[in-house]
Amino acid sequence: MDQEQEIEIINSNTRKEKIKNFFINYKKKIIFILILIVLLLISFFLYQDYRLGIKEKLSDKYNIVVTKFESGKKENIENEFKEIINEKDKTYSPLAFYFLIDNQLISSQDEINKYFDILINELDLEDEIKNLTIYKKGLYNSDFADENQLLDILNPVIKSQSIWKSHALFLMAEYYLAKNENQKSKEFFSQIANLENANSKLKVAAQNRLRANFSE
Repeated sequence: MDQEQEIEIINSNTRKEKIKNFFINYKKKIIFILILIVLLLISFFLYQDYRLGIKEKLSDKYNIVVTKFESGKKENIENEFKEIINEKDKTYSPLAFYFLIDNQLISSQDEINKYFDILINELDLEDEIKNLTIYKKGLYNSDFADENQLLDILNPVIKSQSIWKSHALFLMAEYYLAKNENQKSKEFFSQIANLENANSKLKVAAQNRLRANFSE
């Protein structure tokens, strides 16, 4: 056996001894970490099962309440939908809320805005769904909100690059036009006309408004 082979064997044995000593010295810590990882994995899967169970219960409850309403059994329907909204589920809370609005089961402006805020601020909605919800809140409030209130609602969308930006701009333009604030209205229509990713129908509508109302 030559000297190089002997050195290699010694180095190999040294590495093995270091690994062995490492496991001996840190055995308790290694076992603790492994147990912790196993417990975290178990907790994660248990939580997933728990959330799935809640989702299934909400699905069943929503379908039952809708069926009750469609069969004419409308007693306590409003409260049952509100319970679903307050579960703050990103699928069934919006469905319950819009069902209440679409079927005119809720009329309080304060209450409607409270539920809009739950959807916008407390649900983990995808960005564009959240922006659509903000636009819908603005649309709902446009009949009675003042200028600052409406801008406060819509600004997160107006200042974004959302696909709903042109919708929010058009809503503000029409709002000002209805109030005969022509210069402000013109500014918002112009923004739509110059917006690259504007909705094509709204862009044409904005251009027509500029020509018809502002001689452009």
